[in-house]
Amino acid sequence: MKTCLLISGGPLDLSFAKEFLKDRKYDFVVAADAGFSVCLDLGIQPDLLVGDFDTFGREKIQTYLSDPQYQIEMHKPEKDETDTELAFRRIREAGFDEVDVLGALGGRLDHEISNIHLLVHERRRGLQANCYDAKNRIYILDSEQKNEYNFSRSRQYGTYVSFLPITEQVKGITLTGFKYPLQDKDISILNNPSLCVSNEILDETAAISLTEGILMCIESKD
Repeated sequence: MKTCLLISGGPLDLSFAKEFLKDRKYDFVVAADAGFSVCLDLGIQPDLLVGDFDTFGREKIQTYLSDPQYQIEMHKPEKDETDTELAFRRIREAGFDEVDVLGALGGRLDHEISNIHLLVHERRRGLQANCYDAKNRIYILDSEQKNEYNFSRSRQYGTYVSFLPITEQVKGITLTGFKYPLQDKDISILNNPSLCVSNEILDETAAISLTEGILMCIESKD
């Protein structure tokens, strides 16, 4: 499976980013707006720069436009999409089906929630996006794409696994191999949204199945 790295424009701890990227290899690297600053700090050569660059600096980006080693897609600040959404679109158009995202969490709350919503948008279009920070990995489980998802304790990102409803209802949830199992349970944003928070994998492998709806999965560390 071809994979891609997107460095978004939100705040990012450089020490975490260096450690995260140390043993990972990507086929394509995209920087959205201020994500370019992170690339420069980390010594990463992005394959594509995209955004309005109002955070990075519209005058500053001009110095890179004539440099042939950079492919830059520059947009006006007055646009309907966020820079991250534009970057996701280009990643899909380039033929990638999975992307790891750094810098999408922990900044402005409106941007953070928007980025989480974009994970759903992209999952429905065939792109599996995983948002990482020092304590969390966030991604989407969609019953329309797949009814069962497997987990490995040796590969999970931290100790805890939580499942939060994105659609108003998520139906037929069954958890096996977890500390708190479930059998054919429905959960709702309106009634019991925190039922599946802070679970743990007991066995080497675990699984969740769902018959209808969309869940946000958060693997997290203390």
